[in-house]
Amino acid sequence: MMRQYELVERVLSYDPQANEALLNRAYVYAMKAHKHQERANGDPYFSHPLEVAAILTNLKLDDATITTALLHDVIEDTDATRTEIDQLFGKEIGALVDGLTKIKKLDLVSKKAEQAENFRKLLIAISSDIRVLLVKLADRLHNMRTIEHKREASRKRTCQETLDIYAPLAGRMGMQAIRDELEDHAFRWLHPEAYETVTKKLEQLRANNQRLVEEIRLALEVKLDDVGIEARVMGREKKPYSIWRKMQNKQISLEQLSDIYGFRVLVKNVADCYRVLGVIHTTWRQVPGRFKDYISTPKGNNYQSIHTTVLGPQSQRIELQIRTEEMHEIAEYGVAAHAAYKEMSPVSGLYGSGNGTTKELDQEHGPYAWLRQLVETLLEGANPEEFLEHTKLELFQDQVFCFTPNGRLIALPRNATPIDFAYAVHTDVGNSAQSAYINGRQVPMDTRLRNGDEVRIHTSKSATPPAAWEAIAVTGRARGAIRRAVRDTVRRQYSELGRRLIKAEVEKAGFEYSEKVLIDALPRLGAGPKGLDDVLASVARNELPATDVVKAAFPDADLKLPLQTYRPKNRHDRGRGQEGWFNLSKVMGLKFRMSGDSSEAGRGGTIPIRGLRSDIPVSFADGGAVPGDRIVGVLTKDHGIRIFQIHSPELMEFEHEKWIDVTWDVDPQNAERFPARVKVQAVNAPGSLAEIAKLIGEADGNIDQVKMVDRNRDFTDMLVEVEVWDLDHLNHILNGLKSKGVVNTAERVFD
Repeated sequence: MMRQYELVERVLSYDPQANEALLNRAYVYAMKAHKHQERANGDPYFSHPLEVAAILTNLKLDDATITTALLHDVIEDTDATRTEIDQLFGKEIGALVDGLTKIKKLDLVSKKAEQAENFRKLLIAISSDIRVLLVKLADRLHNMRTIEHKREASRKRTCQETLDIYAPLAGRMGMQAIRDELEDHAFRWLHPEAYETVTKKLEQLRANNQRLVEEIRLALEVKLDDVGIEARVMGREKKPYSIWRKMQNKQISLEQLSDIYGFRVLVKNVADCYRVLGVIHTTWRQVPGRFKDYISTPKGNNYQSIHTTVLGPQSQRIELQIRTEEMHEIAEYGVAAHAAYKEMSPVSGLYGSGNGTTKELDQEHGPYAWLRQLVETLLEGANPEEFLEHTKLELFQDQVFCFTPNGRLIALPRNATPIDFAYAVHTDVGNSAQSAYINGRQVPMDTRLRNGDEVRIHTSKSATPPAAWEAIAVTGRARGAIRRAVRDTVRRQYSELGRRLIKAEVEKAGFEYSEKVLIDALPRLGAGPKGLDDVLASVARNELPATDVVKAAFPDADLKLPLQTYRPKNRHDRGRGQEGWFNLSKVMGLKFRMSGDSSEAGRGGTIPIRGLRSDIPVSFADGGAVPGDRIVGVLTKDHGIRIFQIHSPELMEFEHEKWIDVTWDVDPQNAERFPARVKVQAVNAPGSLAEIAKLIGEADGNIDQVKMVDRNRDFTDMLVEVEVWDLDHLNHILNGLKSKGVVNTAERVFD
């Protein structure tokens, strides 16, 4: 166990101005408070807060944070009180210890409703001061290092909580080293067989590839030394949990992974980063589509680095990260590497006046901004379970960076859509969004955004978000706002219907309709806190008889006549000319059925599609569509009903008013294949095409045609017409292709 003077010396080694007396006082106080307590393994309990403090000294944190680490369990586990801590160590440390005490009481893997509320409390606790989270992560890390001494049920619970909550939190704070270790411990105990299999495979690969890795590292060092760049080159290996998760997501074996090994090049300054990039790209061929510059556009947690992949010695694919030593420290330790971490406050949106004035710590793009946004969502009063669902999703998401037309940078989770973009700009923009343009071209609202896209949102004061958007949106901010907007819209519609019903009845009774009279009558209805709009909506939903409202407002009203019930005209019975609604059941000779939201006027209903049947021919546009795709039909003069996948460029040639929503109705007893088009960029090497064809065949896909569209010295682009059972089957083939060493990229295309 670390001695008192050793801890103080550690802190003074990186912070000579640290309060030595404060540290000594906290050490003695915590040791006495825990003196009769033991951990599950029999060690003195004080060894735990001491180890937590030691972890934080490795991050070079301030004396207040180290003091908090020493004291973090005293209020919960001893006779110490918050008042006593405030008196002995000051209110700042008292608040930090109190925040950690509250977190310790939370059960983050309880049943969903309780878990949601506890997660809200967790974010509230850490949002007031980032140091609460830093101490909590160190506390969890030490507990995971010694978790073998816990009972099995408790161990499993703690590991699941670590994977679900604390490891992602560490990742979002940029503390990659801590995240990796947390995940490694949790993986080991939650999935012991998988952990053992992956680690053994890694040991074998390490033994087989050690010479090659060292050769590549030395080749890089020699190249950089030849041009006078001083650099450190390090080989790196993916962690077991990261490998296992990728294997699970892509449904591939470990041998099929091509990025288990990579290299980091550390230099002195930013200029050298780009010099290194130039040397590497002029020495070896860069793999297209595998370049990202996070120096000019840092990630939301302030991560900076250049990522590139090249074909190195022996045509081996080499992944490289190029960064400065300072960037590397931030990449490993995240927000803890910032001198101003203790001055950040996401709730207020303000920073202290010390060193926290640099661009990376600004309010909008700082490493703490994501947490502030979550707290803002929390304070909007969203349903706790929705909040938990959306927040846990966002914790795991990587980012894409897009721009508004005036150059404002918007960071969004991977797979975000223009819907998410609109709500990220402002809730009012999302609620009034009507159409989207990416890089000047109009696109469907469910298009996936890519890094560097310029997105322009066209709005309309009369627009309201369709309910279907909630399933398309990725961010919790967008989903929550859409859900609220849809509820408000439905409520307004019901209120207006109720108003018309009551007004008609009032006028029948010979009175003049007056909302003031209705408002005055609310207490007689026993409406409680409900307002007039709520009462009107209740009438429209048949929850409250309209006669009761009229009688309460006009006690002398004669209500002998039956109240006429308003019935909206059935959409099936509507019939207009060619440009508007028409009866699809007559046109297609098929059973007509409704599905989903009806807010998009002019779209009609949905028709089941199964093969080519009915009097009007049904055919697929170029590029095809497969069950699982969202599809749209267009009635054309030459092709009858033409079916388009929603992302098909051809679909954009038709006005939205001519689109017909259609849905799949595939008979599982008589399955059939559907066409899809895949673009593959393959390395020019003997047997590449054979490997690709073999993989598609083994995956039960059927190749209809292969066309070479572009060829250079290193790569060949080819279009593969493939027939598959459904979208899952197609994605399985795409993931398999991407895992092949001879394949650089594989993606679905529609033109």
